[in-house]
Amino acid sequence: MVTMKKLLSVVIALMMMVTFVFAEEAAPAEVKTLYAGVLTVGCEAGYPPFEMVADDGESVVGLDMDIMAAVAEKLGLQMQVVTTSFDGIFDGIGVNYDVVCSAVTITPDRMQNMLFSLPYITNYQAVVVPADKDVEINSFMDLDGYVIGVQKGTTADILMGDYESTQTINVTVVANDKLSNCFTQLTNGEIQAVVVDSGVAESYVAKNPELYKIVYQDMTEGEQFAIAMGLNDTDMQAAINQAMQELEEDGTLKEIYEYWFGADAEESAE
Repeated sequence: MVTMKKLLSVVIALMMMVTFVFAEEAAPAEVKTLYAGVLTVGCEAGYPPFEMVADDGESVVGLDMDIMAAVAEKLGLQMQVVTTSFDGIFDGIGVNYDVVCSAVTITPDRMQNMLFSLPYITNYQAVVVPADKDVEINSFMDLDGYVIGVQKGTTADILMGDYESTQTINVTVVANDKLSNCFTQLTNGEIQAVVVDSGVAESYVAKNPELYKIVYQDMTEGEQFAIAMGLNDTDMQAAINQAMQELEEDGTLKEIYEYWFGADAEESAE
């Protein structure tokens, strides 16, 4: 039986082979954007350390933004960030922005509706609970009877929503537009746990160790983040992949990973 994980691995491998071919054919100058000389990037700026609003209250910073700024520079373009909610973010591709870079997981369903760049990081789903909570979670099955917070439209939302709808476990899912609301609810005792990407979980726990802790991380199901773009935008895909390869080779990606995750961080989704 072919599992969804194995199917996705095969599809990504084929995607990488195809995009290598396009990278040979498409030069950055051939890339068409919504606005001349500008690469517009859609993101939901509430997902640290991947994207978040800076201390000035206006700028959007994070690992994803640093990667996109480096990609835009390679393409000879200026980067412009367009913030939006994650739920429905893909509807704006080709309309409000050229691409989406917002901790987007490659999934078979999404690949039917959009193209992806080469993956740039591997992520896992994690369970976060209050720091003073004495609980042992060894799998998602142990969340039976829990009220869980997730961000709408994310992989966690899809995963936990499936558990809820199929009644695999008795779980109540509270989906929020903003991830920060999930952690506020957790602090206030309105929910019992938050399921979220591991990189984000680690960021929240590092900043608030007195409030939160990670009790489980599903290392069996690695997810790969990539830049999303229009289904027919093969020139953009090829140009971005070419830029990503160059950034890997010149050490820029490594520097970005180390800045946001530390020198011992796992770099890429190889």
